[in-house]
Amino acid sequence: MVVAPFFELGNDEVYYWTYALQPDWNHFDHPPIIGLLIRLTTFNLQWANELSLRLGSIFSAALATWFIFKLGKLLDGERLGWLAALIYSASVYTGFLAGFFILPDSPQMPFWIGALYIMAHLLIYRNENNQLINWILLGLMIGLAALCKVHGLFLWFGFGLFILFKRIAWLLNWRLYIGVLITLLCLLPIVFWNIQYDFITYKFHSERVTHTGLLWKSFAQELGGEMAYQNPILFMLFILSIIALFSKRIKFKQKRITIWLCFMSIPMLMVFWAVSLFNPTLPHWSGPAFIPLFFIAALYLQNKTFAVFPNLLKAAFFLVGFVLVIGVGLVQLAPRNFGSQDLANYGEYCPTLDLSGWKKFGIAFNQLVENDIATNKMKKGAPIIVDKWFPAGHIEFYVTKPFGISLIGVGTLPNLHKFAWLNEERKQIQLGDDAYCIVPSNLPTDPNLIYGKYYSEIEKPIVINQVRSGANIRYFNVYRLKSCKLIPPSILTR
Repeated sequence: MVVAPFFELGNDEVYYWTYALQPDWNHFDHPPIIGLLIRLTTFNLQWANELSLRLGSIFSAALATWFIFKLGKLLDGERLGWLAALIYSASVYTGFLAGFFILPDSPQMPFWIGALYIMAHLLIYRNENNQLINWILLGLMIGLAALCKVHGLFLWFGFGLFILFKRIAWLLNWRLYIGVLITLLCLLPIVFWNIQYDFITYKFHSERVTHTGLLWKSFAQELGGEMAYQNPILFMLFILSIIALFSKRIKFKQKRITIWLCFMSIPMLMVFWAVSLFNPTLPHWSGPAFIPLFFIAALYLQNKTFAVFPNLLKAAFFLVGFVLVIGVGLVQLAPRNFGSQDLANYGEYCPTLDLSGWKKFGIAFNQLVENDIATNKMKKGAPIIVDKWFPAGHIEFYVTKPFGISLIGVGTLPNLHKFAWLNEERKQIQLGDDAYCIVPSNLPTDPNLIYGKYYSEIEKPIVINQVRSGANIRYFNVYRLKSCKLIPPSILTR
């Protein structure tokens, strides 16, 4: 909560803000819970800033950490739960990415770990398997996890494999199927929305699967990304603990717990490793698969040391804290960008530019608009037009929201994503209308190629510099587009 105001919202975070602007049964990229959570923490959009948007992530992390402790206590006692909770907080993925930035992974974590807790309860207290409420809660937790990100269904995948191999008799328990039914009922909003739009979500994601042959570089990037996202120190701890587990130097009190944890982790990891061999992946996709390994690592530490706060975990926390402090310093004070130095794409691939500069630019742009209206250079009410969801998200949050300027998407659905739906409830461009186009130097594009056929004239850009510690680290090109001569076509077709 202290750090949140020092980072402006990132590309993904400002994009998920649009889910809150226009709640729906589902969205082009993800299910709806992330948008509803933002609605909740911003008091129905009345208090919207970096802290209020990220509160949902921070509170979700707090709840998930409590679940981790409860699950560890259930598996082997309070000490195991404490160590697992420390590991959860020291992991970059669970403790910082999902625990700080507002992403669909953020609300998914307590549901995911809650589902694991109920599974463990069913395994340990086998005499309670016939209690219907346990299976209903399990189905609900998995369903809600899937309403955050559809890959929450991996919970049933891993648990189903465990049942097939180790608890085949459970297939005769009708309560299991009630749990599955509850999950399927939770998925109805996703299905209903996709029926309306011809299953556009799955068509889009299927087009991203290219199968261009073995991509060893992609596989290496996936493994390297997983190491970085989990925290390199913890990643080595996971390897050591798995070796100790399979060499029988450590073990849980009940053998079935070991087998279950492996089923809830390894199959999901193998799926994403296999996918990365043929298609580019992102390392946070497999992030939840590491959660069961937290308990194996905690068991390893429990057998290695009696320390309340083991030195290895102190080192893991120090690494995350050090990177966080350095990150804040670079975002706030670095006198240069860390991307391209070529003027054609100045600042491209610099991560600090995703988290800074937009708030001040919004103020400068609004002053430009007011001056343009006062001097009759532009018509009043001229919207900003965009052709991609980034930087459209930043423009939406930091430019149009504070100053009441309209934003319209012009382009293709694969580029605009949610902004195509936002168009449906906004005033559309009319013949003779003027518009603005904003092109940050780190996201270069040529407005003449994209919008030239729609406007009579596109003036040379006004340049607004982003200055940090006295140095220009990025510049924003603001184009005036004069007199619409051809109305852009509608993007959505049902």
